Amino acid sequence: MSGLLERPTMPSADDAELAAEASRQLSRVRREGAELRVQIDGGETLRLPKSVSNLLYLLLTEMAQGNAVTLIPIHAELTTQEAADYLNVSRPYLIRLLKEGKVKFSMVGTHRRVKFSDLEAYRKASEEERQRVMEELAAQAQDLGMGY
Repeated sequence: MSGLLERPTMPSADDAELAAEASRQLSRVRREGAELRVQIDGGETLRLPKSVSNLLYLLLTEMAQGNAVTLIPIHAELTTQEAADYLNVSRPYLIRLLKEGKVKFSMVGTHRRVKFSDLEAYRKASEEERQRVMEELAAQAQDLGMGY
């Protein structure tokens, strides 16, 4: 994942406090549709695209809560370890998903690469299936009077 944070770092307490204040301010101005500008060391001022305000707000909110954040472009190709980390599964389990054709991948020499868009499609489909099964189980519990 060139150009991206490969290992997110946890924000310090000072960074979390700064992020909390910045997210509060950004929340206010983003509702008003204000243009965002960043001033660099008291000198040059950069205008930011309007689409950045929501992403920046989410980033700052997560940091304010002490969470590490990383960005992954939709077109990124991940290693099997990065893909496994994203899904929060073991690398061997991910390899099994690849071999079973549940997640698309390509070969780069002898190494497997997984497009983030394919990984996200699998994650969403898995989550929808889990939700469907949970609803079925809840309905069965209701039918059987199990008190759920």
